[in-house]
Amino acid sequence: MTDDGVLTPGPPDLVSLLLDTDTLDDFLHALARSALLMSPTADGCGVTLERESRPLTVASAGISAPPLDEAQYGQDDGPCLEALREGHEVSVGDMREERRWNGYPAFAVASGTRSSLSLPIAAHSHTAGALNLYSPKENGFADVDLSGLRALAAQATGAVALAQRLSDTRTFTADLEAALRSRAVIDQAAGIVMNQRRCGSEEALRTLRTASQHRNVKLRDLCAQLVGSVSGTPPIGGPGLRPRR
Repeated sequence: MTDDGVLTPGPPDLVSLLLDTDTLDDFLHALARSALLMSPTADGCGVTLERESRPLTVASAGISAPPLDEAQYGQDDGPCLEALREGHEVSVGDMREERRWNGYPAFAVASGTRSSLSLPIAAHSHTAGALNLYSPKENGFADVDLSGLRALAAQATGAVALAQRLSDTRTFTADLEAALRSRAVIDQAAGIVMNQRRCGSEEALRTLRTASQHRNVKLRDLCAQLVGSVSGTPPIGGPGLRPRR
């Protein structure tokens, strides 16, 4: 990688790339810049990721990628989305002769783009994507080193998979911590009911659940209110009362 954060041509090492960039966003922008450098006739490169059927350009280099990507998202069709969803490379030699994807080729020509190349990223995964290159020249990618671009797409696949795993881990940890806090509040409230009614823990929990249902309030919120009314201060992390939805 150069001093300005641009990846050098050739198949770089994934671990080194991740260590040389601070975030996934930095990595993907460096990847887009590198792909553009490897494609002399291209004037734009975009990295698209799709989550829950919603595509988004998460990184770009050059000038042409964002509007061309957005045009495809708008009609939910195009070479970028085909590569992303079908998991195969999509090459367009001349947009003027292209008959696929409804009105997109005409839009591309009007925008000054004659050819494009889309390579899949993390195909058939929860966060599939595509590396998209655009050129103002006909057959602009005929002489490009496809093996190098495929190596970049492969590196992006590994980075996205790692980032997704880390995100899922953080979400799981946050959910677990929230569950533990809820359990602590419920246990405190059950203890109060046990002391007031001189009953066991199971009966105390049944009493709290019944009150929660009758008042249309989440059990944890009801318990937080009870603990706060007895102690004079709300429990740490305790939410306010919210109606059930």
